[in-house]
Amino acid sequence: MGISVDTPEQTREYMLQKAGYTFTFLSDPKLETIGRYDLVHVKELASGKDISRPAEFLLDPSGTVRWRMVTENFFVIARPEQVLEAAKTLP
Repeated sequence: MGISVDTPEQTREYMLQKAGYTFTFLSDPKLETIGRYDLVHVKELASGKDISRPAEFLLDPSGTVRWRMVTENFFVIARPEQVLEAAKTLP
């Protein structure tokens, strides 16, 4: 699942229709959840708006974060093999 700072309409239009993502996206325009995970990128250079930093998480069935990758670089994401290796270590 993904979380976007955009409104539900903007998320639907861009993430699902234009970008073609097929997984669930949630909308967090007030940055409430994004802020709880310390992922707010304040005044992003291109837009000047507060947005979410890129991050990936693995949660266990109880919702506890067991692995995370957070970066300042919007072009750096976890490679599938990194996520799979991390998942193998989960209880």
